[in-house]
Amino acid sequence: MKKLRRFCLPAAVLLACLWSLSSLFGGDGTPSDAPRVVRTKEGARLRVETIVTGLEVPWSVAFSSPRRMIVTERPGRVRVVEDRVLRSAPLATIADVESTGETGLMGLALAPDYPSSRLLYLSYAYRGASPRVRVEQYRDEGTRIVRTRTILEGIPAAQFHAGCRLRFGPDGKLYVTTGDATERDLAQKMDSLAGKTLRLNPDGSIPPDNPFRGSPIFSLGHRNSQGLDWQPGSGLQFQTEHGPSGFDGPGGGDEVNIVEAGKNYGWPIIHHRQTRPGLVSPLLEFTPAIAPSGASFARGGALASFAGDFFFATLRGERLVRVRFAPQDPRRVASVEDLLSGDYGRLREAMIGPDGALYVSTSNRDGRGRVREKDDRILRISQQE
Repeated sequence: MKKLRRFCLPAAVLLACLWSLSSLFGGDGTPSDAPRVVRTKEGARLRVETIVTGLEVPWSVAFSSPRRMIVTERPGRVRVVEDRVLRSAPLATIADVESTGETGLMGLALAPDYPSSRLLYLSYAYRGASPRVRVEQYRDEGTRIVRTRTILEGIPAAQFHAGCRLRFGPDGKLYVTTGDATERDLAQKMDSLAGKTLRLNPDGSIPPDNPFRGSPIFSLGHRNSQGLDWQPGSGLQFQTEHGPSGFDGPGGGDEVNIVEAGKNYGWPIIHHRQTRPGLVSPLLEFTPAIAPSGASFARGGALASFAGDFFFATLRGERLVRVRFAPQDPRRVASVEDLLSGDYGRLREAMIGPDGALYVSTSNRDGRGRVREKDDRILRISQQE
């Protein structure tokens, strides 16, 4: 018995430990709404707070002002959050959204001239003889959005691998990531928009300086890219991409790629760490699978000490991944770190806000996660002073 006593915690210490845990999680293991602090490997502190709850599979986030956030929900709703309060009435409910498996209302991007034009862009799978994805332009009228034109439609889709992230690049062009629609060979076919990165003018026309004349295709050989952003300083485009799932190749092989005009990223000819002349292998590869999703570079502000770091959400991995780069080489990875591992479940979007903070959405109500009370939610991540 004397030996056992050496391992017994004093009652006060035990109660303090239990209180600390209960401040982070509810009695059922659900994350509480209280802010928490997490430490990085080098000891920097990040403040994580829940700012919105009660969403259903929030896919994309964009800020129309520092106080107003627009959110797409996979079932077809476009929601508004103002001053951290979720409006009960959606801006729109897209009637013909096909929300089966991984499809639904997905990408969202604001036009570069949004403050004057009030234009925004949505991508979604729609019902038809076979699944397809379209990109549409809308005008934001404050309490509703009104469709102004179809930018692109007929993008191959399926229950799985439907894409579809939208982002405007530093060049003012609209970039669209598309999945291979579970037909892997389409990613290599130039007469198909599946498994590609597309580049368009804001009105849907094809830029004359695209790498393939008369085609919206910017890059090819992608399986299912879900995250997209440009590195500050270098202007390099980074994407996150899902690797094979077993039925179309050995599991794992998730990727982070530097995507450049006209290049071929190999799927399905190469995957994981395979190489072949003329095909681009990933900058980072992850096996077992983590299902990387939304991605953004920190640019200062509320994450001043993290400027230049690449953050991306993961679904299967249930964590936020932080990538740092060598100071003198924007293409060389210096370190990779996992954050929030398992704390909030599946993470889908990762978007830098006007304040420089990182806004991350959960995706526990997508049929693959364990639903926590008040899911789905949006987290705000900032530097703790």
